[in-house]
Amino acid sequence: MIDSVVQKPSGATPELQVARALGARSVVLVGMMGAGKSSVGRRLGARLGIPFVDADTEIETAAGMSISEIFAQHGESYFRAGEARVIARLLAHGPQVVATGGGSVMDANTRALIRAKGISIWLKADLDVLLKRTRRRNDRPLVDKIKDLLPVREPLYAEADITIQSRDEPHEMIVDEVIAALARRLDADKEHMS
Repeated sequence: MIDSVVQKPSGATPELQVARALGARSVVLVGMMGAGKSSVGRRLGARLGIPFVDADTEIETAAGMSISEIFAQHGESYFRAGEARVIARLLAHGPQVVATGGGSVMDANTRALIRAKGISIWLKADLDVLLKRTRRRNDRPLVDKIKDLLPVREPLYAEADITIQSRDEPHEMIVDEVIAALARRLDADKEHMS
């Protein structure tokens, strides 16, 4: 039996095409904690050959304390203001893959900035998947409120340019889907501009 081999057309890979088409825009991952933004984002950045940054890590570095400590000492509104500043700073330096915190979309200015300087991807995970992935985490202050936060945040996540279902599949499979969706979106954007 002879295996059929699918030949890729010569030229640029989908990853290279996406990276070129982004220009200075960033790929911005949104969604609830546990959706896989950091895991998928790290792999996506590597595949596209552009930097990956995690907004939560950047916030912790800038503040010199963990997110839980920021919440405990200063409250959520203080944290959200800092988060908005960090995301604005990150989006000024594209292209890159940016994983945002789950609540970052609650800020209208942050949503507008993401629209202006990036292509947003909602990693949409069902509640049972989110709960399974976060049940042992105690490093995030709102982890026990996922059931309450999800219906409030989902309409804002749904404003993303692309939605990818995050599920219990290998992360590389999700990254493949993200790259394919980005290629389609960027190709459609290019056609609208010509």
